[in-house]
Amino acid sequence: MFVVFSATDRENGKKPKKSVTVCGYPLSIFFIVVNEFCERFSYYGMKAVLVLYFRYFLRWDDDLAITIYHTFVALCYLTPILGAIVADSWLGKFKTIVYLSIVYTLGQVVMAISAIHDITDANKDGTPDNMTFHVALSMVGLILIALGTGGIKPCVAAFGGDQFNEHQEKQRSTFFSIFYLSINAGSLLSTIITPILRAQECGIYSQQKCYPLAFGVPAALMVVALIVFIVGSRMYTKVAPKGNIMLEVCKCIWYAVKNRFRNRSSSIPKREHWMDWADEKYEKLLIAQIKMVLKVLFLYIPLPMFWTLFDQQGSRWTLQATTMDGDFVSLCLFKLFLMSTVNPILILGFVPIVDSVIYPLIAKCGLNFTYVAEFQNRPNGDIAVTNGHTECGGLRPEEDIGPNVVHMAWQIPQYFLMTMGEVVFSVTGLEFSYSQAPSNMKSVLQAGWLFTVAVGNIIVLIVAEVAQLPDQWAEYVLFAALLIFVCVVFSIMAYFYTYTDPAEVEARFAELEPEGKDNDRKRRSLELHDRKESLEEENQRKSRSSSEASSHHEAPADKATNM
Repeated sequence: MFVVFSATDRENGKKPKKSVTVCGYPLSIFFIVVNEFCERFSYYGMKAVLVLYFRYFLRWDDDLAITIYHTFVALCYLTPILGAIVADSWLGKFKTIVYLSIVYTLGQVVMAISAIHDITDANKDGTPDNMTFHVALSMVGLILIALGTGGIKPCVAAFGGDQFNEHQEKQRSTFFSIFYLSINAGSLLSTIITPILRAQECGIYSQQKCYPLAFGVPAALMVVALIVFIVGSRMYTKVAPKGNIMLEVCKCIWYAVKNRFRNRSSSIPKREHWMDWADEKYEKLLIAQIKMVLKVLFLYIPLPMFWTLFDQQGSRWTLQATTMDGDFVSLCLFKLFLMSTVNPILILGFVPIVDSVIYPLIAKCGLNFTYVAEFQNRPNGDIAVTNGHTECGGLRPEEDIGPNVVHMAWQIPQYFLMTMGEVVFSVTGLEFSYSQAPSNMKSVLQAGWLFTVAVGNIIVLIVAEVAQLPDQWAEYVLFAALLIFVCVVFSIMAYFYTYTDPAEVEARFAELEPEGKDNDRKRRSLELHDRKESLEEENQRKSRSSSEASSHHEAPADKATNM
């Protein structure tokens, strides 16, 4: 047992903790990794059968099912902004994770209840009599889940990074890799287990596909995730919130824009950066921190298009697989395993290879490739969800469809290529987002890149509605062409990106800040002193003027008296 606490940590608001380390790593990260594993199992277990629940339980058509699916995913990646604000400005990361995990758990329970067909099956024919009730309940559940999973997304990874000191950069980097693998391990198991659970038949009055069980097990895993995280509470290093930093950032940016607009005359000297126009009112340190955040957010602009394609694995690709020939071999479980777990299995295999072999080889060639590829993390491990459309628990069509001779195995190259791109694109993104964020804006910046996932899913909705392409293959080609164009744009932007060390920048300003504050105090003191002197002189002048005026009026009176 020993105290792992530095002067910089104290300045950043970290509370001193007696930290138990194992092989140089704080033991507290064990609870964080296990929590993430269970939470990802919960999320992807539910998500694995969500489109099927829409399609076959709620009886929605393909277009409506896909629209609601991508709306839900978009909401899951819009709410991180709220979670980041709450964590960095009010509750801190630990309390934010705990409170929103409770909301998350309630949402999973509500989803499980919404899938119980016997609740409204008065005539016991196996079909719910009041579908509005199930739709309303499922929408409430999805909203709660979106608030929960989205709210904790920018906090968990950053909270894990907070457990390390500045001299533990290598251990922190390894932690993010382990964290990423735990995400895929949880999603791997969930995409195997939940389709099997769904394929079971259950019910009180009639036997139907067991969606309550498929949603209930993820709910139970979320309870486990919450308990495990709370158990490790005493071991965590908890960074105190720094106040309403998001509001302060918005005010500073608005002031800079407004001040720049007021001083747009060509006769006024230009400044190095447009944020420097906030220098009259805000501290230089805050301006420097905002510059770092804006620099990274600008680099995020092209990213949504990647997630536009990637997240269709859970919608279009899933429905595509229902129309394909799934007769691989006689072993039903193998068929399920083959299609529902292609992406996570490839991820688990590629991540160590890329991290330990590919990147080091590229580094030896003198290319700083990792920082080009690393800056965007996959949204806490999105995975493929085809679920193996087979009799043993995948997506065996529940309605008659025309025969299709195209084999399901043709989807494997899709997953292989998408996974390879994902690994190169995402595997070190968590570390980048954490390392490039100022000390008081880490969750905010992570929420920023999660926001790109939301935009990506919104693009799916817009293109699907606006393009109105008659053939599905044409839509796939359109998305692919857009991504190629975006890749070119992003490559140019990434080439000109320069890596920043926020700790070094903040330390430099911290050294200058006392002197700057003293100078500001002296300047304000001199201004106040000059103002007081001016006021005194003005009062004296008025007093003299008043005296002279009185003497002038008294003189005639004296003359009259003498006369």
